Amino acid sequence: MQSGGLLDPTGLLQGSGPWVLLVVMGIIFIETGLLFPFLPGDSLIFTAALLAGSLGLPLPLLVAGVAVAAILGDTVGYGIGRRFGRRLFTPNARIFKARYLQQADVFFAKHGAQSLVLARFVPVVRTFLPPVVGMSNMPYRRFLLWNAIGGVAWAVLLSAAGFFLGRIPAVADNIDLIAVGIVVVSVIPIAIAVIRERRADRRGRESGVAPGADGG
Repeated sequence: MQSGGLLDPTGLLQGSGPWVLLVVMGIIFIETGLLFPFLPGDSLIFTAALLAGSLGLPLPLLVAGVAVAAILGDTVGYGIGRRFGRRLFTPNARIFKARYLQQADVFFAKHGAQSLVLARFVPVVRTFLPPVVGMSNMPYRRFLLWNAIGGVAWAVLLSAAGFFLGRIPAVADNIDLIAVGIVVVSVIPIAIAVIRERRADRRGRESGVAPGADGG
């Protein structure tokens, strides 16, 4: 049986056997619940739906599992923000970078409560937005409503896309390439953010302004 890493959703799913749904749910939960933004959530759901028949995974069960994992993950993220606030995020952190928090902050300020639905389709932002909302004054009940809408919409749309596109021969015959392509597209926003940050740091060094320097 084929096995693969996280950048090979096809191999990962086919190597999971009867545990395939739990593997998908676990990765979706970790992406937001444990604030780890570099997991291929989009490509994993798309590929799982595309391969649903061969995996013996009913599409409604996949949709339900993804939605539950997404909602639970965001709920944990909200709790982390509520309890630890901004102390968890530092400029030099490996994962909990302050710039991720700032991006999610801007997204939330721009779109309000609806951002919880929109963010589900934006890598990185969907990971760090729940802690930002947890730090705000949004009541948990209101958060849960928009969180549930976003989680269900994400699960339904990505699963439907994978399932119906999988009936197209050109797609079904090139599953591996399409899965990798989705991973690449998903990480583009991350790469852009990293490049922008490095350019900003370089401009700061060239101007002679040291980060955190005292003005006095």
